[in-house]
Amino acid sequence: MSLDDDIILGGTPRAEPPTLVLASERVLIEGELQPAVLSIQEGAVHQVWWGSADPARAKVSGETIALGSRVVLPGVVDTHLSLGSLPPTTTVRALEARRAAAEAARARGELHGDVGFWGGVVPGNAEDLEPLWAAGVLGLRCVLPGSGVSALPPLAPDELLDAMGRIAWFGGLLAVHAEGPAALAGLLDAVRETGARTHVPHLSSARALDLIAEAKDEGLPVTAETCHHNLVLDVEGIAGGGGAGGGGGADTCCSPVRDGGDQDALWYALREGALDCVGGVGSPGGSGLAALADAARRRGVPLADVSRWTSANTAALVGLDRGPRRKGVIAEGAAADLIVYDPEAGTTFPAARDAVDPAPVGPGPSLLSRPGTGR
Repeated sequence: MSLDDDIILGGTPRAEPPTLVLASERVLIEGELQPAVLSIQEGAVHQVWWGSADPARAKVSGETIALGSRVVLPGVVDTHLSLGSLPPTTTVRALEARRAAAEAARARGELHGDVGFWGGVVPGNAEDLEPLWAAGVLGLRCVLPGSGVSALPPLAPDELLDAMGRIAWFGGLLAVHAEGPAALAGLLDAVRETGARTHVPHLSSARALDLIAEAKDEGLPVTAETCHHNLVLDVEGIAGGGGAGGGGGADTCCSPVRDGGDQDALWYALREGALDCVGGVGSPGGSGLAALADAARRRGVPLADVSRWTSANTAALVGLDRGPRRKGVIAEGAAADLIVYDPEAGTTFPAARDAVDPAPVGPGPSLLSRPGTGR
């Protein structure tokens, strides 16, 4: 007698994992919005049927949600994290404390998504960098003098060069806050000398974009990111604005909100590939992605591009695009981290009261979601 796959020793049937079936006319698969049905088991996409949004195509039983024309996108992978969280993650011990705090928040029901951590590079912790990388940080971050980021002490040029040499040796990733042309040029010289894979976050000024584009043309291992508020807001539209250094609401953001010319240049750089990612879209309530998608629509930018900048490219940046339950895509075996997005629905986004004038930004599209662990 042969044993069926669904039978274990003792003759007890093995329970089939609960299945959730999602059907939509617009699912982002392989860069295109197309009709599809997804079956989800144990936090992963189990099967994908495309070409039709008929739930009957999924020959499995389980809860079925017919989403109509609402868009299903890969979940956002937001690499734009605050450096001001305590304790600073400059040692393995501090990393373990951060992980314990995250698990405690999850146990209290305060954390519903997966989180990863950056390690900090500061004067005096050069010997901690490789242990941090081996312990599983997604990358290492540092700031340079004059970067406008005060959460970590800045590195002097010789300290930066030493850190980059070490990181290049063990194959890590370094994110460096360096937007000014002089600081950025010095950073790129260090990349040439060490070969360290380097990411430049928070870019908001058009003056930096040519340097990044030239570095990429040269073949340097450099990626760069802007923030969603730099693509959505400009100083002309913020009460009390006035640009970086102008003393208005724009100055309280990091990176600072700039003028419309800078914003146009950032959108162009994303379309041309000089910029790779958009960070800061995982804002409370999901309004970051909705506002970004609405701004993209008004510029004629496809939603697939927005998803690539906020999911696929960010996942690839920190190595989450590989292995089982990879992120940033909708595919069989990938994590079932999904966004259901209704471009036609209208909402008023909550105001960022600590950053800009407390007036709603909108109206615009909305996001529909269910809390979950993403596992």
